[in-house]
Amino acid sequence: GLVGSEMCIRDRAQTYAAGAAAQYGWTGQHWTNLVKLWNRESSWLWYSENASSGAYGIPQSLPGSKMASFGANWRDDAAVQIDWGLNYIAQRYGNPTKAWEHSEQYGWY
Repeated sequence: GLVGSEMCIRDRAQTYAAGAAAQYGWTGQHWTNLVKLWNRESSWLWYSENASSGAYGIPQSLPGSKMASFGANWRDDAAVQIDWGLNYIAQRYGNPTKAWEHSEQYGWY
């Protein structure tokens, strides 16, 4: 499980993401599935890095530098990572539920 400091980091990220996701209309089950998706990907830790693939951040962008289009400080700013990740989900899947279903089926999104 997460230690105390990690829980604070996760909670701050989720608080921001809840507001940002609501701007897409993603509340209720869509929000629940987003939480599950990014729990699986990164535990909502902005510094999470996949040692084998190099995927980075809360949404596990591959490569992490893709997120630079949403902010130069993508490497250490949860809000930039979340904004990029929500946009990615919207463009690729339409909503977090479809992204979660893909992750369940294939192990990635």
